[in-house]
Amino acid sequence: MATMIFVNLPVKDLDKSKKFYSALGYTLNEQFSDENTASFVVSDTIVVMLLKEDKFQEFSTKPIADARTATGALLSLSAESREEADRLADIAISSGGSKAKDPLDMGFMYGRSYLDPDGHHWELVYMDPAALEG
Repeated sequence: MATMIFVNLPVKDLDKSKKFYSALGYTLNEQFSDENTASFVVSDTIVVMLLKEDKFQEFSTKPIADARTATGALLSLSAESREEADRLADIAISSGGSKAKDPLDMGFMYGRSYLDPDGHHWELVYMDPAALEG
């Protein structure tokens, strides 16, 4: 079985966040969602768990950081192409997110970034397969 990652994020407005992650094309898993949490399947090995801040706090002994004012993590996803990175970033920004920084274009590697409605920093990265072979 492949190792999976479950990215758990605190959110202020669960309904707003559900609309945002749905707009990106991620699938809501109703089995692991309720009035306090929403489970979104990104791929076979990646699940994003959105938890209302009160619920999230039950799992942590530290205070919740405000991702709008400080960065605690950079969450990066691979993209199949430059166009896919652009498409997803544009959807994120038009669906309640915001631009995190200018696109990164290193020729063999291209990236776009956005902040979700709670300020969590996401990166979409495409790497040219030919560059990986060399």
